[in-house]
Amino acid sequence: MKDLSKQIVSKINRISQPVKIMHVCGSHEHTIMQHGIRSLLPEEVEVVAGPGCPVCCVPAREIDECVELARQGVTITTFGDMLRVPGSNGSLADAKAEGADVRIVYGVNNAVEIARKVDGEVVFMAAGFETTAPTTASEILAGPPDNFSVLSCHRLIPPALRFLIESGEVNLDGLIEPGHVSTIIGTRPYIPFSRDYGIPQVIAGFNPIDVLLAVYMILRQIRDGEARVENEYRRVVREEGNLKAQEAMGEVFYVTSREWRGFPEIPDSVYEIRGEFSDFNAREKFDIEVGEVVDCPTGCICGAVLRGVARPEDCALFRSECTPTSPVGACMVSREGTCNIAYRYSSF
Repeated sequence: MKDLSKQIVSKINRISQPVKIMHVCGSHEHTIMQHGIRSLLPEEVEVVAGPGCPVCCVPAREIDECVELARQGVTITTFGDMLRVPGSNGSLADAKAEGADVRIVYGVNNAVEIARKVDGEVVFMAAGFETTAPTTASEILAGPPDNFSVLSCHRLIPPALRFLIESGEVNLDGLIEPGHVSTIIGTRPYIPFSRDYGIPQVIAGFNPIDVLLAVYMILRQIRDGEARVENEYRRVVREEGNLKAQEAMGEVFYVTSREWRGFPEIPDSVYEIRGEFSDFNAREKFDIEVGEVVDCPTGCICGAVLRGVARPEDCALFRSECTPTSPVGACMVSREGTCNIAYRYSSF
């Protein structure tokens, strides 16, 4: 692998030019930082992290909704990373410390199991991109117990990419697309970004060779005056994606517009539960009222980090007031968060 890496880096150096490439995957950022990939690239080849952490992208309003439900006596189930993500006035971990019933689960199936064993209402906070949405849809289609419902926080990657491109804030020359998401949605949803905006794209896997190859393939397209979607991760990703997963998501969810953390409302960027399954939609089932929303704590630049216009090191709170054991912003909470990854590996 070491020799192959050297060969790819040599090829990158031969066709290098000033470019800004964005990836939108926490696993890609982890690979890049853990293996020092940025240090292997020419200085003029910049690879920036975008909104690739699904936990980090959940806005304060949705945390506030779950905290409100918890304080109403509803059992909240969610992934462990979600517990410390800040809302406007605290997190689910704070609600748990106050006595609320907040439980960590490994998946929606565990939440359904809990609902079958308790008498009270159980809500699963369903965070994640297209990668995790099919399991949520499958459980709803399977007919969970009446005391179970879902607060859908599922988000879609392509609309966020379109928003970033059209905003002009980042001025992207290329995109490394996420392998996990692409396993579900396939390659076709990315085509408009190359066709309409002239942006080269490569769907990549998660080892260092995958990422280096993706950078080289983007530079090769730029050199050749091309802009298309290439699939480096062909061992897993198919053009059509996972049709069964897409069918389940289409049956249970409809697409609507909502804000992301650090973003205004992004059109057609989130999944909400269809009316025919409203009995399992926590927003329909309960009266949830939240007050004024504060998306980022004072001094936190998590929004700018998620949009790819800042690095964690640009934040005055990074490594001082904001650490993985005492996170201020959402990007420091999850191990897929850019700030959390930078804290663990940037000293290398």
